[in-house]
Amino acid sequence: MSDLKTKPSTAVVAQFLKDVDPKRKEDCLALKKLMQEVTGQKPKMWGSSIVGFGSFHYKYDSGREGDWFVTGFSPRKQNLTLYIMSGFSRYPALMKKLGKHTTGESCLYIKRLDDIDVSILRELIEGSVAHISNSDPD
Repeated sequence: MSDLKTKPSTAVVAQFLKDVDPKRKEDCLALKKLMQEVTGQKPKMWGSSIVGFGSFHYKYDSGREGDWFVTGFSPRKQNLTLYIMSGFSRYPALMKKLGKHTTGESCLYIKRLDDIDVSILRELIEGSVAHISNSDPD
């Protein structure tokens, strides 16, 4: 079984965000503040390009296990990627009210914060953090 490549790193979040494209930097700073408020955790770099908050241990039925951040974001070239680890199926009403976005399994893709309702995003992050924090680790 291969090791997970994305792990906490010693990189400094402030330095990473300093080098983010100026068009995305303001949104990244707002997301950092929001996620820190919701989680009560300081940001930490995961790999070279993900700002993560908190951590949890997971173990799949297959035996694969590891540690991952509770929530986080990454300023990608095409989109801001927000990591909502509980997924989206338990939040259909919030997703309808969120605004312009697309999703992957646990990834929320937005162009900029102005495209969405940030108060709905906060509710989504709060719900996901609560779900992950209350989940049975096994």
